[in-house]
Amino acid sequence: MPGFDASAQLDLTLRLKAEARRLGFDDCGISSAEPLDEEARRLEQWLLEGRYATMEWMANHFDKRTDPTQLVEGAQSVISVLHNYYQPDPPEASDGRGKISRYAWGDDYHEVMKDKLYRLYQWLQEEVGTDVNGRAFVDSAPVMDKAWAARSGLGWQGKNTLLLNREMGSYFFLGELIVDVPLTPDAPVPDSCGSCTRCLDACPTDALYEPYALDASRCISYLTIEHRGFDVPDEIREELHNWIFGCDICQQVCPWNKFSRPTQEPRYEAREDVRDTDLHDWVEMNLDAFEKRFQGTPVTRAGYEGFQRNVRNAMAKLESTS
Repeated sequence: MPGFDASAQLDLTLRLKAEARRLGFDDCGISSAEPLDEEARRLEQWLLEGRYATMEWMANHFDKRTDPTQLVEGAQSVISVLHNYYQPDPPEASDGRGKISRYAWGDDYHEVMKDKLYRLYQWLQEEVGTDVNGRAFVDSAPVMDKAWAARSGLGWQGKNTLLLNREMGSYFFLGELIVDVPLTPDAPVPDSCGSCTRCLDACPTDALYEPYALDASRCISYLTIEHRGFDVPDEIREELHNWIFGCDICQQVCPWNKFSRPTQEPRYEAREDVRDTDLHDWVEMNLDAFEKRFQGTPVTRAGYEGFQRNVRNAMAKLESTS
């Protein structure tokens, strides 16, 4: 890939960001494709402490997670994008409903994001006019997306371990293009969590065992999505409440999410009867109904058996408190 002078790099970078917004992304930032040395040390310590629960794949491809040139030969830039998915709760949400995390109310974000990233990649190829080597990533490869987004100035990793943005909060998806094109990098932004500990205080299972650190084995999102067994400790099962897929608690209490605004992406809009269905209705759902209701959404990640396990746990909690 031939080089550009500083002026040409900046011009291409600005036009790339404009194109990203035209495609529907809410923000776009650039970072240099350099090894994530500091992040690698933190990841290694987290793995050594066994905080990844049963997600052994987190320990795989360590070099690829921390060095973008292992994913794209000759990589020079990492393009990070944000895509807002926020929608408010229904106006008359019942306490007896089965709660599904907001990100799973609509179509699968992998498909939506990759479609837009491929079009952004195609635009870059046409603009550069020579062969561009690169790959698109949306939570489906060993890429530390929050680290790259933070390096590109799109936000900072908050005490709840999520990326926080001053204008949008945290209800957004992340995606990346790693390319061998030199672009003008952005500067990181400062941590703005301050002395706030609302996310740590609100987490019912103490999954956020200290600021900026998550124990996956205690996380409601992990336990209702990735966990495949039925061996949830009683003291944790009691705190799952009526979450049946994922969890939004640490986002709901974050002050930065007062800036959240409804998504402009129609494919993220809530499907009918997904965000306000009573637990008694979910428990009657058979496999065919599950597949029909959730086809093309992230909820299929839990599988029918896992979803029904979550519903039964939530029903047991509801009955014990009624």
